[in-house]
Amino acid sequence: MRLPASREQADPAGDRAAGPVTSFPAWPSSAGELVELYPRNPSPTLRVNFIASADGAVTVGGLSGGLHGPGDKEIFDSLRMVCDALIVASGTVRAENYDALRLTPAARQWRIAHGLPEFPLMVIVSGSLNLDPDQLIFSDAPVRPIVVTTTRADPSALADIADVIAVGDDTVDCAAAVRELNARGATQLLCEGGPHLFGTLLDADLVDELCLTVSPLLVGGGPGRISSGAAAEPRPMSLRHVLTLENMLFLRYARQGS
Repeated sequence: MRLPASREQADPAGDRAAGPVTSFPAWPSSAGELVELYPRNPSPTLRVNFIASADGAVTVGGLSGGLHGPGDKEIFDSLRMVCDALIVASGTVRAENYDALRLTPAARQWRIAHGLPEFPLMVIVSGSLNLDPDQLIFSDAPVRPIVVTTTRADPSALADIADVIAVGDDTVDCAAAVRELNARGATQLLCEGGPHLFGTLLDADLVDELCLTVSPLLVGGGPGRISSGAAAEPRPMSLRHVLTLENMLFLRYARQGS
């Protein structure tokens, strides 16, 4: 990989060497190789998984589905397979019509073989508790979901379908929620959004990894970015790998020093 150099620094080809990055031009040949690229980490980790267009759009027609392409589902499924808990904001649950968190038989066998529960926890973040108990994420759940909300919310309507964690008075205290999940043994956390929740996690400095899929589309103005909300303090990340399949680009960033 080469980057343009200034005239003073250029070699005869006009390039200079880039910083070290591990690239995997060949798509992994097995599910096991994908796990090696997106592993469970030895320390507690909050990993965020997002997809965006080449010009930065987070949706097409209001949904992320229009951005998907070859390889995206394999990584999506692998990240779910290795996590202890999947965290999603209630707005994303409604907009994307989330189903129950059910894995393939092969993924469940992998988890059992590695000493994990058959299914990860499903965690929904909702300050208002504007949730539909009949949505499949609740009604077809293989494991009782967890709903994270505020101390001011009334969780009585969810008593029969979910466990409720109340943290924060006016807004959800995400740091406290992460501590509670870690205390329950869920140390490998995966967040699939949406953008406002991602921005809140960034503001609280809770994000350890970003797995970013770049779709080869130009969408134009309108859709937002993968994170939204108040500006957060910029923090440097290390690029762990670059993976491609056809025209899709897959990047894994980790907090520097981790």
